[in-house]
Amino acid sequence: MTVADRVLVCVAWPYANGPLHLGHIAGAYLPADIFVRYQRAKGVETIMVSGSDQHGTPITVRAEQESVSPADVAARYHAEFVRSWEQLGISFDIFTRTGTSNHATVVQDIFLTLLERGHIYKGSMDSTYCPSCVRFLPDRYVEGRCPFCGYDNARGDQCDNCGRPLNSTELLDARCKFCGGPPEIRATEHFFLRLSAFTDELTAWIKDHPYWKPNVRNFTNQWLSEGLRDRAITRDIEWGIPVPVPGFDGKRIYVWFEAVIGYLSATKEWAQLQGQPEKWEEFWKQPCRSYYFIGKDNIPFHTIIWPAILMGYGGLNLPYDVPANEHLTLEGRPFSTSRNWAVWVPDYLSRYDPDALRYVMSINMPELGDADFSWREFVRRNNDELVATYGNLVHRVLTFTYRNFEQAVPTPGLHDSLDQALLEQAERSLARVGDLIEVCHFREATREALALAQEANRYLDRKAPWETIKTDRQACATALYVAIQVINTLKVAFGPFLPFSSSKLHSLLGFSGNLQDVGWRAVAAPAGQALQKPAPLFVKLDEEQVIEEETRRLSAMKPK
Repeated sequence: MTVADRVLVCVAWPYANGPLHLGHIAGAYLPADIFVRYQRAKGVETIMVSGSDQHGTPITVRAEQESVSPADVAARYHAEFVRSWEQLGISFDIFTRTGTSNHATVVQDIFLTLLERGHIYKGSMDSTYCPSCVRFLPDRYVEGRCPFCGYDNARGDQCDNCGRPLNSTELLDARCKFCGGPPEIRATEHFFLRLSAFTDELTAWIKDHPYWKPNVRNFTNQWLSEGLRDRAITRDIEWGIPVPVPGFDGKRIYVWFEAVIGYLSATKEWAQLQGQPEKWEEFWKQPCRSYYFIGKDNIPFHTIIWPAILMGYGGLNLPYDVPANEHLTLEGRPFSTSRNWAVWVPDYLSRYDPDALRYVMSINMPELGDADFSWREFVRRNNDELVATYGNLVHRVLTFTYRNFEQAVPTPGLHDSLDQALLEQAERSLARVGDLIEVCHFREATREALALAQEANRYLDRKAPWETIKTDRQACATALYVAIQVINTLKVAFGPFLPFSSSKLHSLLGFSGNLQDVGWRAVAAPAGQALQKPAPLFVKLDEEQVIEEETRRLSAMKPK
């Protein structure tokens, strides 16, 4: 088996401190799902793994705000995540939690192995301490002004404005998130990852990945050029995975070190659930391409820190690609769970179809630059492209055929040059869509599929089967047959993007079984195959009603 025959898709672990929002979906989860659906259709052995990050300080912040335990918060949102994935069609092979005993075992094994090999050492560091709250403050318990860009609401782990990772002691005009008072700087003992020692090895490894996105390479090389610094991997906090060393009972392994190990622990858990506990090695020790779908804030954790951990541990595959996306904004402002500015996934799904969102997110995906989501654009693309261009093509062809050709695929006559040209374009388009997905160009792939639907509409305008049926029934049958074959190709091309409507179209065309089992090819709908009674694939939206309602919902949000 070669490296191309097996794929591991690792997707960012969402903090279990609030509902998923559209920024999460566009940033990591939808592109990963499109990619993995395509790989499965090609017949590549592929698994997609992730889980809820239950140990981050965002969870403890939420728990303190609600006066409940962190475990309660994490369990609530994990269950909500699982429902959202199912409703959105995000097809994880396993979506687990960092709160499992399996994850703790894997994390502690890596910690102790790195410690034994000298890649982790004990040291002292300055940390923020709140004298009013009488405790050391974890990173997100501290807010202040970013020392790099001056943003006044930067957190102690990262600045949302410029994207730089931070330490809480670097913030200017720092304040405790809970009491608002200024923290003190006090020394505390922790374990550190000797990240600086991996500079040369990481630099050489990154040079072997010229196919990485420019934003990923630039962000990574900037970190390297500024010089890698050793980083503390434990924190003064009582929620998380215990440090497996005597004398550190009041501390926990820091979430940024622990969460990336989740990709490995999740794969091990998946293998156990398959009844093949050693099968994880096929994805981590044997030839395999591993892809890490994340947002741009997490680039250095996946191109520098996680590879360094893997290098130090030894014997495990390093990332093949990290196709990180840029940010999605909402009406021109950044999405933010903590500041309550978002379109929440459960809320969206209570009113609209999942494929409509998947389509709009795909054709406007923030792959190489930030993209904006607006409700007006959502309605426009749904109505003008999904409904009018693609959905209407399918519905008018199948309805007309069903009514005039005994509810079955008609028998064609000889194909003329127009017929042949469209059939050949459909074949080329399907191959092109696949090639674009393979290199994670999802926007362009969606547009390629839409262009085929547009060409099929132009073909029907020229052939006008609703007219020729009166004068040349055979010519009408041929045009409809050709259009049905193109529609049959479109169900495959759109399959990774629009799984629900593609599966529905598969059935409407008279096929049984799973669309996924067809593979990445268009198996012709044979003449005489019985069609199901046609039904619309998509719902046209009332533009003014949607804009009015959603604008009112956004206006009711009070950013925190």
